[in-house]
Amino acid sequence: MPGQDSGSNSPHLDDGEQEQAAKHASPRALVIHEVVREEGETAMERTAGALMMSALAAGLSMGFSFLIQAVIESSIPDSPWRHLVASFGYTVGFVIVILGQQQLFTESTLSAVLPVLTRRDLKTVAKTGRLWAIVLVFNIVGTFIFAAMLQIRGVFPDEVVKALGHLAAQPFSGSFTITVVRAVFAGWLIALMVWLLPSARSARLITILLITYVVGISNLSHIIAGSVEASYGVMTGAASVRDYLCVFFGPTLLGNMIGGISLVAIINHGSIASEMTSTEQNDSMQGEAIREQ
Repeated sequence: MPGQDSGSNSPHLDDGEQEQAAKHASPRALVIHEVVREEGETAMERTAGALMMSALAAGLSMGFSFLIQAVIESSIPDSPWRHLVASFGYTVGFVIVILGQQQLFTESTLSAVLPVLTRRDLKTVAKTGRLWAIVLVFNIVGTFIFAAMLQIRGVFPDEVVKALGHLAAQPFSGSFTITVVRAVFAGWLIALMVWLLPSARSARLITILLITYVVGISNLSHIIAGSVEASYGVMTGAASVRDYLCVFFGPTLLGNMIGGISLVAIINHGSIASEMTSTEQNDSMQGEAIREQ
């Protein structure tokens, strides 16, 4: 693959063409790392009130993944390919949340971990814990509010209500181990999406649609999108609070964090750690040279 500077120093191009080549080149992994890390740093510095409102908005927005998926499913005859089409509805909530810059817990399993891996101090760890706690709680509150709104009778046709009930059973369909593994893949994919977005440029929407469609079509477990379905199941009596906590919430949270932190944040940070060290050493040498002058 071409590097960040591909064509930008070519002797066969004039200055304008070299600049054009630089604009079209893919950013280096270190550049992507720093963009995502800065997003995490910015999120950690936000006030508690701002995080609460943004996370609440994200939880509410994720409800549309559940609703639109049910609307599409209710409009299609029962067939082997119905799930393939209905899963496009699953992408809607993610598009709203990510393009709307709302605070989603699974995104922060990557962006908030990179500052910890870079700084390696207790202050940053504490800020990350604060961010996660606030965002997760208010994401979940938002999903419960959305699920409660779906309980109002007469808002949607019986076919949609039936489809909502069918989808609400999905978070409880696996054992603890199976749900953890499904959640690992979901956390992995969402964190990878966050890593890809800085270089996606005009393809941001397509990137979001593609990755989240894979999550939906594969019936993977996502702690926030799944919480709308699971809480709806609890409110309709199809599942108990214990089922929500032990069958869905616990294993899904564990798996999402393993996928986002271990398989993306740590590995991707490790791949550019040596570059960061080299850059810091070069900056230090340049600083010493300037002081000597």
